[in-house]
Amino acid sequence: MKSFNKVKIISLFIVFSFVSGFSQSDGLGLESITSNNLMQTVKTLCSDEFNGRLPGSVGYNKAAEFAAEKFEQTGLKPAGDENYFQYFDVEYNKIDSPIVFKAITPQEIYSYEIGKDFVFRGFTGYADLTLPVAFCGYGISRPDLGYDDYENIDIKNKVVLVFKQNPTWKTKDSTLGGEYPREKAIVAYQHGAKGILFVSRPNDEKPQPLIGSVMHGEGEQLVDFPQLQISTDVAAVLLKGIGVSISECQRRIDECQTPNSFVTGNEVNIVVNTQYTQHAQTMNVIGFLEGNDPILKKEYLIIGAHLDHVGSQAGLLFPGANDNASGSAAVIEIAKAFQKSELKPKRSILFILFASEEQGLYGSNYFVEKLKADTSKIVAMFNLDCIGYGDSIQVGNGKSSPELWEIAKKTDDDNFNLLVENTWNGGGADLTPFYEKGIPGLYFVSKYSYDHLHQPSDTPETLNPKLYEKIVKLVYLTARNVADGNYNREVVLK
Repeated sequence: MKSFNKVKIISLFIVFSFVSGFSQSDGLGLESITSNNLMQTVKTLCSDEFNGRLPGSVGYNKAAEFAAEKFEQTGLKPAGDENYFQYFDVEYNKIDSPIVFKAITPQEIYSYEIGKDFVFRGFTGYADLTLPVAFCGYGISRPDLGYDDYENIDIKNKVVLVFKQNPTWKTKDSTLGGEYPREKAIVAYQHGAKGILFVSRPNDEKPQPLIGSVMHGEGEQLVDFPQLQISTDVAAVLLKGIGVSISECQRRIDECQTPNSFVTGNEVNIVVNTQYTQHAQTMNVIGFLEGNDPILKKEYLIIGAHLDHVGSQAGLLFPGANDNASGSAAVIEIAKAFQKSELKPKRSILFILFASEEQGLYGSNYFVEKLKADTSKIVAMFNLDCIGYGDSIQVGNGKSSPELWEIAKKTDDDNFNLLVENTWNGGGADLTPFYEKGIPGLYFVSKYSYDHLHQPSDTPETLNPKLYEKIVKLVYLTARNVADGNYNREVVLK
């Protein structure tokens, strides 16, 4: 770990003395950070009205307007291009009724339930079809590397079943690429398929559950090409009559590192209605609190979280309580605490709720690309993502910003004793674009945070309010150290 110089040791001694053993009467604004206030905002953001907060949708726009109203009520100045909003465009895909998914074998027809047996990918195309199913391994076509799941099999006018993840092995010392669903879908489409079913690798130590996701990758939208993720149980039904399990299919391919594709002899019936928009307007929400020191107010701390989630599918809601209503509510409450504090910050603070993190960090990347301030004037960025579920606290990016991490660790030691030692480098999620610009930062997240990730079960009732409140107070106290001038911007370690 990088050593501190004498000046920093003195400044850290001052700030550690400041945060040690806080009380509600310290005049720091901490009394406004309560689990009740946090949970009330989380429940609002997870409500049916906001419909899973998918950027480009009416539900997300309502969530952004709600957040902007909270910023205004708190007294933050608008800092977007228009009022509190910084607009940009994203792809948007509405998945609507009717919804049908059935497996048809010579012996029986199986009707399946969305959310339990299958989900649609966020950028599925529309469909009304009944077609045969072919198993095509990992869905990869790389003849240049000597591997092609589509060699020697005719998949024209069929739906292909492929593993969602790529193999863990390489061929010719190269990875096979094609990790994103859109790329695998395009490859299948180019070979004549009419739809694609993704299934998680069954032989993984912890196979991935069914999740709602709009992380789809680059490329053309296939508007009439259905894309589903199915459970391993459904995959087993589609392989009935072949005499081989889905686990055995994976084992055979992985052991020999050669394709094992075949027509299953069974069919699927898929019906789904979609409305795709290539350029849908969305927005980051940005509020500004000016520092009160004539020199330091020209420097900035950024406190951010992503407001978006993955929306809904024909009435199946993905509420996104932990991911990331928890972080968004925290940003609002931290802003309120700073405003209520008797001790006003010396540095200026930008409070940002990003759009489209789930689609690929689009909101945070856009913000960084359009920065009007000199990046050297941004002393730190704090990212809050999935902070309400679990039993302890992680603070990431500590290996890239060790001095910031030490402030958070010392603050936790003196007040909460919940911070685990493990950290990482390279940013992570919405902190990544800031890291890439050489801006120091921390990534606050609860430990064991992902049991309900991107599932309909990520509801407010699953959160741990006591832990949640303590994490938000830790972020606030750590932010106070930075905003009050007790931290000098460090060089980011790559």
